[in-house]
Amino acid sequence: MVEITEVRVSLRNDEKLKAFVSVTLNDSFVVRGLKIIRGNSGLFVAMPSRKRPDGQHQDLAHPINDATRKYLTEKVMAEYERELAHPTIGHHSSSEEQHAC
Repeated sequence: MVEITEVRVSLRNDEKLKAFVSVTLNDSFVVRGLKIIRGNSGLFVAMPSRKRPDGQHQDLAHPINDATRKYLTEKVMAEYERELAHPTIGHHSSSEEQHAC
């Protein structure tokens, strides 16, 4: 399984869009453009997407199984909660840095 080695959260003061998120995989590949959205049933992690000519949104990158989706969501939401509790200015936390603090 791929390891999420870093999560960067950029909080937003918006009714629906709560944060932009970037994740680093295996210290070697970054995926930008994830979003934390407040939907009708609570917060969720939206994958990077583009708007197609027909108006539908298409994910550019996304987990292809439930285990990876759950892992990604847990890591992103944990970092989002940490950022809400201790906001930083345009910075991030990685799992290694969190344990070092």
